[in-house]
Parts: sequence; C-alpha cells; structure tokens
Amino acid sequence: MREVRERCVWSQQITHRDLVPYLIEESHEVIDAVENGSRADLAEELGDLLWQVLFHSAIAAQDPEHPFDIDDVARGLNEKMVRRHPHVFGDAVARTPDEVLVHWNAAKAAEKRTRRSALDGIPRGMPALALAQKMLGRVSGEVAVPTPSASPASEAELGDALLALVARARESGWDAERALRERLRALEDEARAAGT
Repeated sequence: MREVRERCVWSQQITHRDLVPYLIEESHEVIDAVENGSRADLAEELGDLLWQVLFHSAIAAQDPEHPFDIDDVARGLNEKMVRRHPHVFGDAVARTPDEVLVHWNAAKAAEKRTRRSALDGIPRGMPALALAQKMLGRVSGEVAVPTPSASPASEAELGDALLALVARARESGWDAERALRERLRALEDEARAAGT
C-alpha cells in the first residue's frame, strides 16, 4: 500500500472522502459473496475490503496534525476486542451467546459514556431497512411503532407500514434488509428467466 500511495499518481490524490463510494461498493460486494458467491469470491472480496482499510490507513498516516497508520488501527482493534471479551481474556463467565452479549454491551456502554441518546453512533448512511432495524433495537420499549393502515394512501402511511414490518421482522429475529435482498435476487432470476 505504501508503494501504491507513493508511486501511483491517482492514489496520491485520493482522500478519505474520495474513497467512500469504493468502500460502500466493496462492502456490498462482500455481502454478495457471502450470500451468493463461492469461497473464492468471498476471499477475493474480503481482500478488496481489506485494501480499503489499508488505503484509508495510508492516507491517515500522512495527516500532519493527527496521523495514524495500520499498526495503530490494529492496536486499537486488539484493545477493543480484549475489553469486549472479558469472558475470553479475563475472569468473566459467559456460557451462552446471550451472556456474551451482556458483557459486550456493558463494555461498549462504558466506552461510549459521552453518548446522550441511545441513537448516537448509528450511521445514518446505512440502508433504510437496516437503519430502521438498528434504531428499533436501540429504542425498543421507549417509542411506539405506528400501526399501519391496511392499504397505505400516502408516502407517510407507507413509511409507517414499512416501519411496522421492520419491527415485526426484528421481533421475529429476522433481518429485514437481507430478506428484501433475497427477494430481489429471486425477482432478478424470474426476470432473467423471462428474457428481461
């Protein structure tokens, strides 16, 4: 990465902001490989996503005021994982996945003490269904989900209906975003089979 950053004229000019579309695309390609691809596809796409991490770290290393590099990123990640796994690296006990989540959430809450709202820290750039599911998870029991009308007559009513469906998916342990992606794949297969 260092060689590419130093010797490729395109890479020399790229900023964190310039890389965002590529990061989004590579993340979605990993998702496609997980849900649809082969092991070779997944390995390739994970490599492309890792390249994005390396690229951002190389850009950050050149920041004159607050530089950091890939070693700093890895060190910070290592420290976070040790803190969030006291049942692995400490004396805490977790015998079930739910008990692991208790430790994880407690460690995360301690790290994020400056947050004023349960919604702080949720990236607003997430796809809408995934964002709705994440937000509902954070405010569960604190806000009421609108009851949708049987047949939405406006965009606002459609929004209520979609939010209600996402709430139902969350309560059932389903991933609303994945469910729609999988249905869209089936639609694509049907369209291609029909010659469209």
